[in-house]
Amino acid sequence: MRAISVSAVLLLLVLCTSSGFALGQKQYVAFSEEPGAFPLVNRGGAAPILVDKNDWAGVTRAAHDLQADVERVTKNRPEFQTGSTASAAHAVVVGTLGRSQLIDQLAREGRIDAAQLSGKWEKFLVQVVEKPWPGTDSALVIAGSDKRGTIYGLYDLSEQIGVSPWYWWADVPVRRHEALYVLPGIYTDGEPAVKYRGIFLNDEAPALSGWAKEKFGGLNHMFYEHVFELLLRLKGNYLWPAMWNNAFNEDDPANPKLADEYGIVMGTSHHEPMLRAQQEWKRHGHGPWDYSLNADVLRAFWAEGVERNKRYESIVTIGMRGDGDMPMSEESNVALLQKIVADQRKILAEHVNPDVTKVPQLWALYKEVQDYFEKGMRVPADVTLLWCDDNWGNIRRLPTAAERNRAGGAGVYYHFDYVGGPRNYKWINTVPITKVQEQMNLAWEYGADRIWIVNVGDLKPMEFPIEFFLNFAWSPKRWPAEKLNDYTRAWTGREFGAAHAAEIASLISEYTKLNGLRKPELLEPTTYSLLNYNEAERQVERWENLAHRAEAVAAALPAESQDAFFELVQHPILAAGIVNKLYVTVGQNRLYALQGRASANLAATQARELFLRDEQLTHRYNDELGGGRWRHMMDQTHLGYTYWQQPPANVMPGVQEVQVRDVAEMAVSVEGSPAAWPGYDPRHSEPTLPILTSTENVARHFDVFNRGRKPFDFTVESNEPWLKISPRSGSAGADTRVTVEADWSKVPADAKEATLTVRGAGETVSLRVPVRKVDVSAIPAGVFVETEKYVAIEAEHFSRAVNAAGITWKLLPDFGRTLSGVTPMPVTAPSQTPGGGSPRLEYEFTSELSGPIVVQTVFAPTLNFQPGRGLRCAISIDDAAPQEIDIAPRKLQDWEQAVSDAARVLSTNHVLAKPGRHVLKFWMIDPGVVLERLVVDFGGVRPSYLGPPESFRGGPVAR
Repeated sequence: MRAISVSAVLLLLVLCTSSGFALGQKQYVAFSEEPGAFPLVNRGGAAPILVDKNDWAGVTRAAHDLQADVERVTKNRPEFQTGSTASAAHAVVVGTLGRSQLIDQLAREGRIDAAQLSGKWEKFLVQVVEKPWPGTDSALVIAGSDKRGTIYGLYDLSEQIGVSPWYWWADVPVRRHEALYVLPGIYTDGEPAVKYRGIFLNDEAPALSGWAKEKFGGLNHMFYEHVFELLLRLKGNYLWPAMWNNAFNEDDPANPKLADEYGIVMGTSHHEPMLRAQQEWKRHGHGPWDYSLNADVLRAFWAEGVERNKRYESIVTIGMRGDGDMPMSEESNVALLQKIVADQRKILAEHVNPDVTKVPQLWALYKEVQDYFEKGMRVPADVTLLWCDDNWGNIRRLPTAAERNRAGGAGVYYHFDYVGGPRNYKWINTVPITKVQEQMNLAWEYGADRIWIVNVGDLKPMEFPIEFFLNFAWSPKRWPAEKLNDYTRAWTGREFGAAHAAEIASLISEYTKLNGLRKPELLEPTTYSLLNYNEAERQVERWENLAHRAEAVAAALPAESQDAFFELVQHPILAAGIVNKLYVTVGQNRLYALQGRASANLAATQARELFLRDEQLTHRYNDELGGGRWRHMMDQTHLGYTYWQQPPANVMPGVQEVQVRDVAEMAVSVEGSPAAWPGYDPRHSEPTLPILTSTENVARHFDVFNRGRKPFDFTVESNEPWLKISPRSGSAGADTRVTVEADWSKVPADAKEATLTVRGAGETVSLRVPVRKVDVSAIPAGVFVETEKYVAIEAEHFSRAVNAAGITWKLLPDFGRTLSGVTPMPVTAPSQTPGGGSPRLEYEFTSELSGPIVVQTVFAPTLNFQPGRGLRCAISIDDAAPQEIDIAPRKLQDWEQAVSDAARVLSTNHVLAKPGRHVLKFWMIDPGVVLERLVVDFGGVRPSYLGPPESFRGGPVAR
């Protein structure tokens, strides 16, 4: 084996542990001297930065940012020079091909390869060049194919040396280093896969607007300079500005000028045509916003907008919606809209470019506008079709094969924030990047790669998904589903260092998954079952576990990382955890009041305490963090929704209280039932615990509680010695939970039931305890076992994946509501006919039951994104014919339930002719379907939000 030098080992350790790197790219900066490396900073000196005075103003500005970043890292500020050569042994040479004499000279002399840049879009090279001219030993060349290419190269180096793109927006500390060296070689990130990549600041009141007003006096150029810089550091290039009560171009005329100087392509939202803000029409418009009645006024209004902005790089939104982002009147038709588009293009030809095909334009097919397209409306081929999601992260439509040939291409308008039905969600981050990757991968594979823009609300709470969205837009191939955990670890390593990267990455993945189960604004006291599968309690435990882990990480991080960790990780965990626990506690309060528990009043008190904690956490973020640096950024209301629109103030969900008598009165409630005993309803005369099974080996429980004020003693007796009961006695001043388990080594094979007797305060309650002992040694590996009259199966736990016709099955790790997802690949595959040897997943299970069953199938709430085709799959048992399912919702209420639940759950009916071993088959028909879970119900599935826990399966399987 070839010997490895000590210096090489040290360098490897530096590269593996460094917190300064560009995500997913090769590390080319070292922090100690290496042979041939360019000394950016060494021995107390920094190489000067040289920029041609004729280069783009945005390049010069970004080069000054690099100058400041080097100083942030090393406390050495490089000299900034403009000229034809540098008077130093080593120099950083920055420039744009065709704009910088410095770069052009190096290209002519063959010192850099101009062919790698010429004609490319936003590409950069970072390269160490030896002896670029007399008197200079080496140059670090940062060259771009165009203005943004050079700017991205500068910021790429900034990130490599240890300056996070979020150093300003999320207070991420800059890691200090004494020296910086750039390793020899040529480094590039290539060209972006998506041409225009951006964000939409929207729904920005009260949080973002309140913060910006206090810090900058409003959403002016001082505010937007920070937005522009952030976008460029994230390799974005496109912005729809805040528009609720703002007019970007009019409120501060410096806004558009600086955007163009920075290199940001500006646009206006899906319902603001011709570079005019909605607020501008409110301020200056005359007559109705109706082209059939007011065309002359509207044309003049639009002409003013494009004339004002024609010097700046923009994408012009064309078309028209109703005033205030509403549908146009029912009288509006395709012919009128086509006339509107034709007249708008005449305005563009007159005021911007006679060749209107050279003016970038988009038509946003948002909501009802997509219906116009499906009914036959068309726009010229050079216009980009901006397809949209359903406002909940599910893309409604993607280009067909024919549409992919349009010169204007296609894009996607996506959402991390939304105001509308079934409810607003705009408070904190609820976006798992697993969902973003799955949906935007569809967009990329189907050729929607001209524009990607995402509604990020107030920007601040969405830091993590924003960067992923823009990273994925640059290079979708870099981040397939199986590498998303690597992405998250790389991100947290950059922000917080390698020592805690894995744990912080886990915290982010878990909190976004939990928030993705159901957004906080949609929570109700009964969302998670208070009765079955310990669901509500398990959710609270998951949030509390995350909070404890986050607290431990916070205690281990240095002081300079505390604010960033709180903003990016700890606050969303604490905030969502409080809200989840509040709703569960209110649900318990109402259940306990129904049962007459004295502890209902305690639960009411606990709910009020949680409501106060929510307020205190908001105060901590707004007023204490950084001495009020982000005041107002958490002003968004999030508690007390009664319909789609947000409440004017946070409102605690209502609690109930009971009048407690001054006596001792024992009662018992059992897992799985809302009733309590002694009771007054004859239908609940026989309390019965859910079945104890040897396969699941899960404890059951019941509560002994007091309906009065005075405490009492109680005892629990069993008629079978193999039941393990804890506790067997106690004093019930408050509620006491009693757990019941079986010692399976002592349970007879034919045991069916045991009886418990609870005595206290003069009352006696008998409980039935069904049991079932299964010989698991006879269960083959991977075969699921029916217990409790159901078989619950996670999608990835298939017995066989049958590939055919070039189609394979891909696991989407950590996707969806429970464990993961499985989907057929490629996502552009043709539809298949189920049956025979066609692609399918097979799941084996065994059951002692037979007869009618229901199979509940849990899917991602994907929409049928291709016209003329559903979103279909099929289910069959054994050799029965496949039953086709189309998961695309047909009714509004079906869609509302799917996006609220973050899943589409559909059922099919089947019959098992006999007990024994069976095969459940999931057949592919259309691509894009993501399977998450299957539940075979023999009549035993109890109501819950997420469904029963996964069933036992044979073999050496981790439980």
